[in-house]
Amino acid sequence: MSDGSLNLDDFGDLIERPDSGVRRDAEERRARTGLPAGALGRLDELGEWLAAAQARVPVGPVARPKVVLFAGDHGVAELGVSARPAGGAHALVRAALEGTSPVAVLARRFGVPLRVVDMSLDCDPAELPEEVVRHRVRRSGGRLDVEDSLTPEEAERAFRAGMAVADEEADSGTDLVVLGDISVGGTTAAGVLVAALCGTDASVVTGRGGGRIDDLAWMRKCAAIRDGLRRARPVLGDQLRLLGTVAGADLTAITGFLLQSAVRRTPVILDGVVSAACALVAQRVAFRAPDWWLAGQASGEPAQAKALDRMALDPLLDHGVTAGEGTGALLALPLVQAAAALAAELPVRPGEPEETAGGEGPAGAAGAPEILDVT
Repeated sequence: MSDGSLNLDDFGDLIERPDSGVRRDAEERRARTGLPAGALGRLDELGEWLAAAQARVPVGPVARPKVVLFAGDHGVAELGVSARPAGGAHALVRAALEGTSPVAVLARRFGVPLRVVDMSLDCDPAELPEEVVRHRVRRSGGRLDVEDSLTPEEAERAFRAGMAVADEEADSGTDLVVLGDISVGGTTAAGVLVAALCGTDASVVTGRGGGRIDDLAWMRKCAAIRDGLRRARPVLGDQLRLLGTVAGADLTAITGFLLQSAVRRTPVILDGVVSAACALVAQRVAFRAPDWWLAGQASGEPAQAKALDRMALDPLLDHGVTAGEGTGALLALPLVQAAAALAAELPVRPGEPEETAGGEGPAGAAGAPEILDVT
């Protein structure tokens, strides 16, 4: 990409699956512990997946996880499709930064740093810390039912911003990301993406959102998704144009983040319908990318269930958490950390070698992965 252009086809070449040979070695090590097969349920699968992602056996601990939340407002919220006021996402961001939101409370309890990335909040950027707003593309987004959410230039800037955040996290040593969003109107945009990519009707993907909207708001939301779907279908073959047409800056950035995280071999736990919808777009770009993601929870949103089914991702938890903002995904983190500890620390039977494969860090014997240029 020396000419500076953004070619999404490059991701298909750069993204490799987690090391299948190492995964087999992890399975063999687990068999030599003497613990009955199936005794640990999905924890075995998680430990083996993580070993493959790290390219090492025994698997290393998840020692430096990070919660990363992309934030934005959506013009479609003006139609009354959300329980929250249009343009109100900045209040949710402040709660996260001040430590009073559910995800912030859990992050503090688990000792996990939390990062918020403002992509399109409808507020003066001076109201928030520079570290939060430095990637902002615009203030709010166009109304997806009647106009593009982003211009083509804004869509590319947002996508590259997501890639840049993925590189920043990988370069700083983050070894697993809990991904979420802070938005008003974001689940409507996500519904359009899922309906378009799965070829379904708007009513099939329209959920109640984190604030559990009433029947009238649900009908308004369904109508907005239907209108957005009409605008999305003609551009399905061009993922970046699709994102610019209906997704907004935050969802576009999340898609770029997911793809570049897969390039950098950084595992990601998805949260709710927004991250699932972005993952579905990313799968269209690079079919191997979903191998780097876990579905943290089932949020109850029909569009999330449809997207995860299409990607063959089975949620780790189902506690009915609809708070969003990465809350449900963060609840799954201790499960992943427990799986890593069991896979690494259960002793093998006497006389068996401890290590069956090796790797120096996440890239293993293959060395550092090639990095897609975001400049």
